This record gives sequence, structure tokens and C-alpha cells, in this order.
Amino acid sequence: MIRIAHHPIYVHPLPKGHRFPMAKYELLPQQLLLEGTCHKEQFFAPKRIADSHVIRTHCQNYYEHLNSLSLSKKEARRIGFPLSAKLIERECIIAQGTLEGCTFAIENGIAFNVAGGTHHAFYDRGEAFCLLNDQAIAANYLLDNNLAQRILIVDLDVHQGNGTAALFQNNSSVFTFSVHCKANYPFQKELSDLDIPLEDNTKDIAYLSILEEALLNLLKNLQPDFVFYLSGVDVLNEDKLGRLSLTLEGAKKRDEIVISACYERNIPVQCSMGGGYAPDVNVIVEAHANTYRVAEDIHG
Repeated sequence: MIRIAHHPIYVHPLPKGHRFPMAKYELLPQQLLLEGTCHKEQFFAPKRIADSHVIRTHCQNYYEHLNSLSLSKKEARRIGFPLSAKLIERECIIAQGTLEGCTFAIENGIAFNVAGGTHHAFYDRGEAFCLLNDQAIAANYLLDNNLAQRILIVDLDVHQGNGTAALFQNNSSVFTFSVHCKANYPFQKELSDLDIPLEDNTKDIAYLSILEEALLNLLKNLQPDFVFYLSGVDVLNEDKLGRLSLTLEGAKKRDEIVISACYERNIPVQCSMGGGYAPDVNVIVEAHANTYRVAEDIHG
């Protein structure tokens, strides 16, 4: 049985004319429950993460300024959201959901966070709707508590996980692997341990072939004892911020490759949802729901 962190919905007061698909965070659990893929007892509501876990990964000065809503205008503008106490609270709850999911995954194989995947958050700053790097925080927690020794972060969001790459650049216990659109944001990339930049309009067959070969080689050579999977669905051809051209079926097959490879090797997986910006929110929800369906089919 999979376990899922779910959070109170907070609709950010975005600037006029700015659209961000917040509805998916409410619609996705509803869809999973309605169709019977998941059940109420599989969802849990995390509390706020302990400050000590956050400042193990992020600069204390940045975190204090974030909590006191005293970031400079430039720092706040880089994040993209109007800052508020509710927003910061939600980000701290999301990070705790990923952390708790890790301990469940170690016991049961896999766990999910309905939100998360905030891979543009750096040590001392937030960026591109990312304030705290949930999977980086959880990875450090696992290492600090001897719950893992060799971690692989599989980042398949369409955008490179620049914050995650930078955070672990000098940490040999965490291997960062990113498959992303070459010409997409961030325009100044960081160095992951393995980056695979793809050309615009890369389609299912090419994408899946590249991913499967690279992932299987990494699992063989690294032999990680824990995997973080960022399963952004902004790889879809409908996505307005994506620039790749995967179909819904292709994105589902991508999930199958990652989740089944880890399952076959008995490697626990924590999965955060990441991005998805198709004009039709139903497409976003369907793509995210496929990740859960795949996990239930494999782990169920």
C-alpha cells in the first residue's frame, strides 16, 4: 500500500494575469479516491517541519528572513509568489510530508507527496515558485540519521533541478540525475552529477530510450539504497512551460520505468509531484494520477 502526504490547500494571491495550476493539489486526491486507486487511510496530513531539519540544508539567515517575511524585494521577486505567513507554513508542511514519506518508504517501498518537488530552492535563496527544497531536506535527514548511505535523486521535471544540483555538488553520498529540456528554464544550469539535456519537442520513443538506458546504468553502478523521484508532468506536449512532447501514455511509461526498476531492486522511493502547467487542469491531474496508478499496480 502506498502512503501519500496531503496538505491543506492554500490558494496563493498571484499577481493579476498570472496563472498557476493550484487546483491540481485538491483535484488529484479527489480523483484518486473517486476511482478507487487510493483510499482515505492512505493519506496523512503532516505537521510543520522542525526548524533544525530545514537549516541542515538551507542557510539559517535565509530561513529566518523567509519566516519573518523580510526578504528583499529582489529575493521575493525571484521566488515568484507574493510571500505570506500561510505560504511559508504550507512550504514547511510540504517539506515534512516528504521527510515522513521517506521513513514510510523504507518500511513499505514507496511513498508520495501530493505537492513538493521544489528543486529550484538553493541553500540561501528561493527561486521559481520554490522556497524550500523538500527532497534535499529529506535526503540530508536520511543521511544524518543513518537511514541511507547512498542516495539517487531522479529528477524528470522538464526543468533542470538547479537548486538540488547545487546543494549536493560536493556531497558524494547523493547523486543527482536530471533529464530536462536543454533550452528551457533555468537558462543558467548548475552541474548535476548526470545531466541529460534534451532538444525541444523530444517525443516518447527517444525520451524513454534515453531515460531507461541511463537509469539502469546508474542503478547498476551506484547501487543506491534510496531513490527520490521528481515526477513532474510538464514534459507533456500540451504543457505551456514545457517544450518537450511526451504523450500521456509516454509519461506513464516513464513512471513505470522508474518505479519498476526500483521495485525490482528493492530500493525504497519517495516521489514528489513537481511541475505541470497544461492549459487543461484535467490533463495535469490525469498525468499525475497515472504515477499513483503505476505505483499501485507495481506495489499493490
